Amino acid sequence: MTFSSLTFLFLFFPITFLLYAVIHNQTARNIILAVASLVFYAFGEPVAVMIMLISIVLNYLFGRVAAGTHHDKIAVVLAVLLNIGMLIVYKYTGFFIEILNSLFLLDLPVPHIRLPIGISFFTFQGLSYVIDVYREKKNVQKSLFSVLLYISFFPQLIAGPIVRYNDIAAQIRDREFNTDRISRGVRRFLYGLAKKVLIANQMGLLADKVFSFSGSQLSTAAAWLGAICYTLQIFFDFCGYSDMAIGLGCIFRL
Repeated sequence: MTFSSLTFLFLFFPITFLLYAVIHNQTARNIILAVASLVFYAFGEPVAVMIMLISIVLNYLFGRVAAGTHHDKIAVVLAVLLNIGMLIVYKYTGFFIEILNSLFLLDLPVPHIRLPIGISFFTFQGLSYVIDVYREKKNVQKSLFSVLLYISFFPQLIAGPIVRYNDIAAQIRDREFNTDRISRGVRRFLYGLAKKVLIANQMGLLADKVFSFSGSQLSTAAAWLGAICYTLQIFFDFCGYSDMAIGLGCIFRL
């Protein structure tokens, strides 16, 4: 599910927003955001959501140990090994096996491991939490639910940015929800949506059209046009996504 998809715009976001608006209890609102975030991720990665949950639980436990004084360094080392090791397994297992086959003339089967969406983000977000707790013991969070919401919050779940827990800890406990923030968030979201749909997507169509030509059909001017359109597509796609994520964060104040 993407922010510009019809499912998000006309189903997921309206339901989440209405539930969040009509319920005034802060704990209940946090539960709504946490459940919505898990649904958002599970919509595209129904199996990988378990990987994210396991990662969150382990990083929470590492954080609790890192807040102590006896085994804090061991906890950080294990957190680094686990998080970086998980990324290596998912991203580079096939690459390493191909190198071994090439160097030693082996015929090892190359596994095709599907890379979970956003794994780099929630992995480094969890690792940053453990390291922050190690550096400042007072930043430890005793509530597993708060750590889950911090890591899985859906506006930043797929592509970040990585935010330090200490920067939003107070907002998880208590935050405002008013018309001024909602209007500013909606405007920012719409700016991003326009960049994505009206500019990035259209530039992508032009770039795909140009690069569908064969080499003999592609003139220098057309090649430059395709390159420029592709550059604009990447820029406005990322810029639009960032604006939409900031807008959503402003609406829910997290």
